[in-house]
Amino acid sequence: MRAMVLTGIRGMEMREVPDLQLRNPTDVRIRIDAVGVCGSDIHYYVSGRIGSQVVEYPFTVGHECAGTVVETGPAVRHVRVGDRVAVEPAITCGECDQCKSGRSNTCRNGRFLGCPGQTAGSLSEFIVMPERNCFAIQDRTSFGDATISEPLAIGVYAIRKSVPLAGASVGILGMGPIGTCVLLPAQTMGPAGVYCTDRIDARADLAKKNGATWAGNPDREDVLSAIREREPNGLDVVFECCGQQDAVDQCIELLKPGGKLMMVGIPDVDRITFQIDQMRRKEITIYNVRRQDGCVQDALDLIENDTIDVGAMVTHRFGFEASREAFDLVAGYEDGVLKAMIEFGA
Repeated sequence: MRAMVLTGIRGMEMREVPDLQLRNPTDVRIRIDAVGVCGSDIHYYVSGRIGSQVVEYPFTVGHECAGTVVETGPAVRHVRVGDRVAVEPAITCGECDQCKSGRSNTCRNGRFLGCPGQTAGSLSEFIVMPERNCFAIQDRTSFGDATISEPLAIGVYAIRKSVPLAGASVGILGMGPIGTCVLLPAQTMGPAGVYCTDRIDARADLAKKNGATWAGNPDREDVLSAIREREPNGLDVVFECCGQQDAVDQCIELLKPGGKLMMVGIPDVDRITFQIDQMRRKEITIYNVRRQDGCVQDALDLIENDTIDVGAMVTHRFGFEASREAFDLVAGYEDGVLKAMIEFGA
């Protein structure tokens, strides 16, 4: 089968790789139809690592995906050949202390699609996943929308771990795909106001179209003053979704005493710092969001019940052979890109 593999820093090429086989009775072989380009994929593409996870070349990335079931193991019961499925990329053991305590997102033996040292990613013609990682989708649901259920599940999970949003004042700093995937479900929960920032004007504009109370570009205006003018007592919860030090500082400034900072973005650096004086005096709670836990079906329900529309998130589409072009576009934040989708049928 063919796979698009990383060959070095900003290096990518199509190669023939061995066909994947079913190894367990609950395995499912999936023909990939769509892959979304994620920020973590870009980290591996431009720097070859995320923290301690270092790429050994050649390696296939990609984890936001959807496709069609083409083969099932003898113990598979809930999907069948021909089913269209969204894929949960985290393969958990179900046996460790974390899994048994309801924290499968911190499974001690977990493997993740496209994560170095764990398992090759979905930027290939086929993948094999456990049945429990496959979620059937409706015929009317596009593969692109189904693919977005992965980052949307992270947004749903982050919201669940935050304060109740009904009547709350909310900030979202960084309106890339993850920030947007926080905003869309947050809007369904009746917040008093949602305030968004991004350095790309097109992303701030899309936040406004998606119902944000206010959105602005921190490179063009004093976003702290603009938000404080509207929320003089501060915000109840702020979702940091870009992994940038200056955004973390702004979060601490914006939060009211007793507020909660939800760390969702993945920083480019090994360390970030906090304004400890303000954080301590305000008694700010910091919560690190690790992927998601049990929210994929809820994310799909939001999409398939037409509660939210994720279609506008996909700003650029590419064929499989043009994957490198897609990665370069996203890495350079070019042409107002929000989500680049690689479509295998294109």
